[in-house]
Amino acid sequence: MKIGLVLPSVPAYSETFFTNKIKGLKATGHTVLIFVNRSNNKTYIESKIKVAPKLSGNFIFVTLKSLYYLLYAVLFHFKVSKRLFVLDRLDGIGFSQRIKNIVSNHHILSESLDWLHFGFGTMALQRENVAVAMGAKMAVSFRGFDIGIYPLKYPNCYRKLWEKVDKIHVISNDIKKLVYEHGFKGKASVVKITPAIDIGFFKNEEDHFYMKNNNFITIARLHWKKGLVSTLEALALLKKEGILFHYTIIGEGSEMERLKFTAYQLNILDRVTFTGKIDHELVKIKMREADLYLQYSNQEGFCNSVLEAQAMGVLCIVSDAEGLSENIINNETGWVIPKFNARELANKISEVLNLPESKKRLISKNAKERVSNHFTIQQQQQQFVEFYKE
Repeated sequence: MKIGLVLPSVPAYSETFFTNKIKGLKATGHTVLIFVNRSNNKTYIESKIKVAPKLSGNFIFVTLKSLYYLLYAVLFHFKVSKRLFVLDRLDGIGFSQRIKNIVSNHHILSESLDWLHFGFGTMALQRENVAVAMGAKMAVSFRGFDIGIYPLKYPNCYRKLWEKVDKIHVISNDIKKLVYEHGFKGKASVVKITPAIDIGFFKNEEDHFYMKNNNFITIARLHWKKGLVSTLEALALLKKEGILFHYTIIGEGSEMERLKFTAYQLNILDRVTFTGKIDHELVKIKMREADLYLQYSNQEGFCNSVLEAQAMGVLCIVSDAEGLSENIINNETGWVIPKFNARELANKISEVLNLPESKKRLISKNAKERVSNHFTIQQQQQQFVEFYKE
């Protein structure tokens, strides 16, 4: 079976969920192609990469390049290009946009596929007819922002997609619920395949209980949806109560300046470390040194970092944003509390710090066992093999 995966860019080092999926499919005899808008990794060896035509910049250059790709499509892929043109016309798409769709999807239309899988819901917009024009089935994954936030800004943006998609992949039950809330009528099957981690790497044989230094940690892209401002506000409340701690935030993003200034205003900048992006080995070391993992997100599809923390035996406190309440079983493998409430988070942190040692050990043990039993890469890879079989 030949599967095309449409992504914004080549999977980054941290995007192991795509790389592991590709490895699993290849191991079972499938061929995987990756179609990207831009190539930021020339050494990616897991799959053949095809980059979309660059249609920005100098007007004359873009016009000439577009004419070249259009001519190429007409000469060498006439039937597929014509089908896409006709299907788009039936959907009421204007002439110029129909031509643009042929040109911008030139790198995809030139291939013969069994499945065309859009890695994020937003990647399928303006491409709803590409798969059927190629004679392939269409799959779409929804992971968080693409269904939890994007449709709020662009209502009914997936209206055409719901009519044409053959199978939908979601990473949690709450994401599945959002798919229906945003207009899906059940015309295709929806399959939940949760994220997974390398439990052989994120493993801590030592007894993870020292709770001496009150070291807290979060691993996240520095984006407003991660709830880091509320987390800092909660920690400021703890400082006022005389609780000593140090908080490490691992990750990079557009909110770095704002978050540092927030920590400064809250008078806790001396207790917060922003590491930026670091490699997996160092992440593991930082995780091992942590007493609590905090993921107080405003919106979250599932969060691999929470799985990694549990696998390491680190106690986790998370918000009830989407998949987090499925990632953690409240009071059994960690704690789930309402989002948007810094006082609630501060109270929970204080409560967990003061739990009996036996309770902490039990929660940690439960978390490690659950991740080991239900969130392995091997399980996820097999589920994706089945996804394309059905």
